[in-house]
Amino acid sequence: MNYLKRISDKIPEFCLSHWLFRIPLAIVFIQQGLSKIPVSIEDAESFGLPYLVWWVVSYGELGAGIGLIVGGLFNTDYVRWIGDTLTRFSGITICCIMTGVIWVGEPESILDVILYDNFHVFLWVGGLFFALRGNRAK
Repeated sequence: MNYLKRISDKIPEFCLSHWLFRIPLAIVFIQQGLSKIPVSIEDAESFGLPYLVWWVVSYGELGAGIGLIVGGLFNTDYVRWIGDTLTRFSGITICCIMTGVIWVGEPESILDVILYDNFHVFLWVGGLFFALRGNRAK
């Protein structure tokens, strides 16, 4: 066991690993937001949503994706609190949007969501991670 601990101690820590999670999550949300522009009433009605909700979701997805990237870049001493706040707000926005996406799908049970809607659950958990950790993620 001591041998495995020594090997583990020799592996360097990668302190920027949050970017490996941040970038793909941001890309998905930016792509989804851009695919909804221009925002139209017909698109909103096809999902059974009011136009205002559709508008907030469209620009919320775009803003959350951009916010994750920009928030991660604001990680210097003087503006660290701005980046952390922006990252957390983007994570909360992602959680809210993904909760709505899962509800619109009208699953029969929470088990159906976990077993068959794993992509949306992954995006929701990713948003929750950044909402809770902000820029303090390693």
